Amino acid sequence: QVQLVESGGGLVQAGASLRLSCAASGRTFSSYAMAWFRQAPGKEREFVATITRSDAFSTTTYADSVKGRFTIYEDNYKNTAYLQMNSLKPEDTAVYYCAAREGFGLATKLALYDYWGQGTQVTVSS
Repeated sequence: QVQLVESGGGLVQAGASLRLSCAASGRTFSSYAMAWFRQAPGKEREFVATITRSDAFSTTTYADSVKGRFTIYEDNYKNTAYLQMNSLKPEDTAVYYCAAREGFGLATKLALYDYWGQGTQVTVSS
């Protein structure tokens, strides 16, 4: 089993930055993907960003809505993934969820992830 714990959410003004953290514990994998999804009130959970790694190689992909503003990266020594969010907009307001799966690949669909965190609220005021 893998446990994921998110932190770093909060209330900020438009244009500000936030960094979300996702601390992973439990089983470890040599090949895996970690991702961020978000869910706004009344909307479906949507893909934000993912990073996938196989040994020393990693790659990332982003939703078009956050490309150029958000960056996903990880600290393997801390078993933690991060989402750096810059130039935040009111439409970024949502609960942000961390997810993980075993295996290499840029997976953008919710159903492909086996492990989920509890979520952290991000609110961006105009």
